Parts: sequence; C-alpha cells; structure tokens
Amino acid sequence: MTTAELDPVGDAPDDAADEAPDDAADDTAADAIPAGAPAVRPQTHVLMFCGAHLPAPGAAVSTGGLISALARVGVGEHAARSTVSRMIRRGTLQRRRAGKRIYLSPTPSTRVALAEGGERAWQSPVNRTWDGQWTLLGFSLPESRRADRHLLRSRLQWAGFGMLQNGVWVAPSQVDVEALLARLDVLDHLKVFRASVAAPTQVAELIEDAWDVPTIARGYEQFLERWDTADPLPDAADDLARQLWLLGEWTLLARNDPGLPVEYLPADWPAVRAEHVALRLRTRYQAGADAIAAGLVERLDPAGDDAR
Repeated sequence: MTTAELDPVGDAPDDAADEAPDDAADDTAADAIPAGAPAVRPQTHVLMFCGAHLPAPGAAVSTGGLISALARVGVGEHAARSTVSRMIRRGTLQRRRAGKRIYLSPTPSTRVALAEGGERAWQSPVNRTWDGQWTLLGFSLPESRRADRHLLRSRLQWAGFGMLQNGVWVAPSQVDVEALLARLDVLDHLKVFRASVAAPTQVAELIEDAWDVPTIARGYEQFLERWDTADPLPDAADDLARQLWLLGEWTLLARNDPGLPVEYLPADWPAVRAEHVALRLRTRYQAGADAIAAGLVERLDPAGDDAR
C-alpha cells in the first residue's frame, strides 16, 4: 500500500471512495462538535488516531476504545462501527481477538503508508528553495480504463501534480513517478520528463493554468481563522479531540498543496503563518492527547490469540 492509497478524504482511492458518499457520515453526535470545528470524515479521524497513537507493531485499540476516541470528535457509534468495518474490508485495519475483546490496529502496509503520509503532511508547504525544475508527465489511457485514469489522477494530485492540459501534468519538484505509480498498470502509457520553463512561457502563468491558487489560499485562511487564536476549539472534549481535528485538517491541506515556489505566490501567502500555527499546536496538544490515548491503547503479543 502506498501513501497515496491512504487518501485522507476517502481512505482508499483504489475504491474511488473519495467520490462515493459516506453512508455513515450523518451519524454524528452534534453536541460533541464545538462551533467552528473543521469538517473531517470519520475515516480520516481513524487514520490520524492510528498514525499518532498506533505507530508500533503490536499497538492496538479495542473496538470500544476507538469508538470512545471517535465520540470525542462527534462521530456516533453507528458511524464509527460502519467506518471500521469498511476499513477492515479494504485492508486498512486489521482486527484481532484477545480474550473477550476485539482489538483493532493498522495493517503493516497501512503503518508504512501512514508514516510516509505523516512525513509528507508535515514537510514545509512553503517552497523557498525551488531549483527551477519541473516533473512533466503525459499519459494516454483508453476510455475502457476510466477507473485507472481516476486512480492515476488521484495519485498525481497527492504527489503535487497539477493538470496543465488534458493528459499533461506538471509538478514543481522531482517526483519518483515509477515508485508513485508502481502498483498501477500504467507505466507503459506514460512519458515523463524533467524540464524547465522556456520563453515565451512564464512560470506564473503556468502555475495559474495548472493549479487553483485562490482555493489553496482559502484553505489556509480558513485554517487560520479556526486555529490562530489563543484558545482554539475551547468547547472540544479534550486535547485528543483537538489533536485529531488539527491533524486531520492539516493533512487535507497538505494533500491539496503542491508546494509551489513561494517567489511566484502572493507576498502574504497564508501557508507561511498556517505552518507556524500548525507546528505550535501539534506540540501543544501532544502531551495531553498521549495521556488520554494511553488509557485506550494496549500492547498485544504478536503471537497471541486470533488475528484477522
């Protein structure tokens, strides 16, 4: 499983889930959601909990413990159980019986992907050291392979590519395309180049054509409205809830930000301030969230009872 497969919007681009309705999303405990909390889907909260509190093999959480964690961010029990069942079916989570309890943990491939995704999400979104080089990719897939085209585009977007024109994508960095797309049967349909811009093309125009810069900026501005205060989400249940909301929202922002060269962006580019705020709050909530999660997480013997 690759990082791109753990799409925090839909949990698994392989199922095109980021375009499918979430049949559990409406089952929320509205009184547990403070005013101004970001809209984050249940599976994103599960992934954030796993990445933050179940990174080590053998670390697991009981079904009841995970339901308790999700209740803190307003996810009702029906939604929580439905989300978990779906993630087990997809191979994102695994379940195991130990005594009378069922425990949940990320599969080994999910743990690897979460570690990679966490590294990607917390890399600086502000590209101050751009070398002027682009990764240029062209592809052509027949109409009969529409599903593969969807997956290909999803992974390209996760890796920071923008669509320059139909079938032509560009990223402002060096991307290992073979590694990114290794699990898709598309490599024979690609042409990949390292390139620089030549006259009459202007970098600013290329960026405007390939990315929706105002929408990226609005995401950061909304993040700052929510989090750049003395006491963000004061009505949240606790620091675990704040942590899950923060990690979820920041991961979604990272997914949609290709790391464009800052010299071609507005002088007041909001990602600069947003990154500072996100890093400060991640540290602020860590100890409290860890203490709460410690009461939910258990360490199981890898050679123990039933794992499935």
